[in-house]
Amino acid sequence: MSELWYDTPAGTWDEALPVGNGRLGAMVHGRTTTELLQLNEDSVWYGGPQDRTPVDAFQHLARLRELIQQGAHADAEELVRWAFFAYPMSQRHYEPLGTLFLHFNHVAQEVSGYRRSLDLERGIAHVQYEHSGVQYEREVLASHPDALLAIRVRASQSVEFVVRLSRMSELEYETNEYLDDLVADDRSITMHATPGGPGSHRVCCKVGVRCEDPDGVVMRVGNNLRVRCREALILVSAQTAYRQKDIDHGAGADLKNGLLRSTKDIWARHIQDYQSLYSRMELKMTPDASEIPTDRRIKHFRDPGLIALYHNFCRYLLISCSRDDVKESALPATLQGIWNPSFHPAWGCKYTININLQMNYWPANVCNLSECEMPLFYLLERLAQTGKATARTMYGCRGWTVHHCTDIWGDTAPVDQWMPATLWPLGGAWLCMHIWDHFCFCGDEVFLQRMFPVLRGCIEFLLDFLVPDNSGEFLVTNPSLSPENSFYDEHGRPGVLCEGSTIDIQIVHAVFNAFVKSASILDCDEDLLSKVNLAKESLPPMRIGSLGQLQEWNTDYAEVEPGHRHVSHLWALFPGNTILPDRTPDLASACSVTLARREAHGGGHTGWSRAWLINLHARLRAADECAKHIDLLLAQSTLPNMLDTHPPFQIDGNFGAGAGIIEMLVQSHETGVIRLLPACPPGWKNGSLRGVKARGGFELEFRWEDGTIQNDVTIISTLGSPVILYFPGDRPGIEVTGKGLHRIAAP
Repeated sequence: MSELWYDTPAGTWDEALPVGNGRLGAMVHGRTTTELLQLNEDSVWYGGPQDRTPVDAFQHLARLRELIQQGAHADAEELVRWAFFAYPMSQRHYEPLGTLFLHFNHVAQEVSGYRRSLDLERGIAHVQYEHSGVQYEREVLASHPDALLAIRVRASQSVEFVVRLSRMSELEYETNEYLDDLVADDRSITMHATPGGPGSHRVCCKVGVRCEDPDGVVMRVGNNLRVRCREALILVSAQTAYRQKDIDHGAGADLKNGLLRSTKDIWARHIQDYQSLYSRMELKMTPDASEIPTDRRIKHFRDPGLIALYHNFCRYLLISCSRDDVKESALPATLQGIWNPSFHPAWGCKYTININLQMNYWPANVCNLSECEMPLFYLLERLAQTGKATARTMYGCRGWTVHHCTDIWGDTAPVDQWMPATLWPLGGAWLCMHIWDHFCFCGDEVFLQRMFPVLRGCIEFLLDFLVPDNSGEFLVTNPSLSPENSFYDEHGRPGVLCEGSTIDIQIVHAVFNAFVKSASILDCDEDLLSKVNLAKESLPPMRIGSLGQLQEWNTDYAEVEPGHRHVSHLWALFPGNTILPDRTPDLASACSVTLARREAHGGGHTGWSRAWLINLHARLRAADECAKHIDLLLAQSTLPNMLDTHPPFQIDGNFGAGAGIIEMLVQSHETGVIRLLPACPPGWKNGSLRGVKARGGFELEFRWEDGTIQNDVTIISTLGSPVILYFPGDRPGIEVTGKGLHRIAAP
């Protein structure tokens, strides 16, 4: 069984286990005294929409560009500070739904046989122990088909416990309740809350209890429920005004419908729905020390089986926090997925789009979970509308743009007032590459047709935003920066803003290519094509610096922070695909130098940045480097519950590293090529992979021993695209053509 398991309750949030159905989630602590479930619903956000667009930016744009060209860093930054930063500076942030307590009062000293776990194959958290001769068992799941959180409490004899609902912060000593009202009747508790700020979505959360044995009793005591029985079902529903006009009716209907079902039926419906996604793919590796509690494995062992478990947990998390269930109102995973315990979350627990939101969806397609990426595209469609005013007002451009963050409302104005990050209008362009990559995996022309207007609006903005550089030779972005990094210019002066940072030009080039290919596939009579092709030819090339590194800026500047967590200028290596070891060896070598310099100065010190390094080294086929960074990720940036930490917790590292593990085993970013085990380290001696997807509409299954593919490789081709399959080593590729099932014998 693929599971996380522990022999003690969670003492903190960092040890609790997540459950989620895409919209509703909980962190389950597994306590014996007072069980604690910290609840979330993905549309509980502080405040309503804001108009924060800097209205005076455009009249100062020409002057800003001149200052940047002149290298007048201080003057340019001063102008940005007053004319280009938005007010208020902050976008909206995500808030918790509530807190559910189950009071058992079983003190740890009187408990034996304790075990808690998260079953990844069924999507269920489990707790069991013995207290005073009575066997206790609890299961918690988040049902997608029933839109509920469900808790089953069982004991070997009739027992008593109390159910209490509140809305408090993650601080256990908190005395403030952030709610409007809370009332209970003999079977349920209803709580209403209004997140702070004008225009926020009002919330209704309901808890219902049903005793399964005929002599069981549920009674109201104050605003709590006292339960006495051998087996009880506890259901939690919640709706907000984001999706429901009548939140009481919506939450009440979910709860009522759940209580009409048997517990067995709720469990079966959840398992069937969850496994329809999770069971599509499977990764196994040995040796596997699964008999050791997960927290101790992370700390002391880190065996290949644990790495496979980490990847499977990545898929579990994506299914649990990003579902295409409510279509256009579905929300993508935030910086914390859906599991945020704080009313003051780190970085607002919103959508950061200079790497983090994108990284959340790196595993979606390759892990056979393409529909879990759809909430990202719904957000992108909203940004393409809200971003029109930002593009026009700030930059005098057609189309749409968004800077380095957004929120539930699709806010596209600059956020925060941090010079190395705030004024970067390429976040939307990066997101648009997910449109093309999604299509490359699925070949869905209906999807591409739907998203083409979004892509076209991005192209309009880029064509208008590009300007001649200081030499007049190239078209560049200006203002530009390399996200969150700074440089020293040739005079030793610190700076941030520049012309045409390397990542900007790489993204612009990639989006231009995606647009041209999309227009051809859709047979569009597109009047922008000639302009795009002309502009693409005018972009500056990537440059190799004096240290042999790939330059981060258009000039060979020194980094203020050589070990910076971002490696933005390697975008074309990963997640892009224009730097290839075989076709651009000089650029690939320069990327290796860049990575070595980052590492030598402490790079990869956050979980998500370490995850990016894994993927970058995988593209360079540097297996030992990949293995080293996975080990460091587990040892330094993984919490006991296997969630990633920046610190604090950020889910992007889980998704980025999960994708990186697969990138070490299968690569398909080269057109018409699939590589097997391109960066598989010697320590991963034996393993099997089933259901992994590759670009071009392929699904693969194979196993390996000592770095050698065993028996046949099974390939299913849904599109019939020709592909060359490369096995480990220097063997010639094998061509595969035609739709359907193919079995390729290992050479």
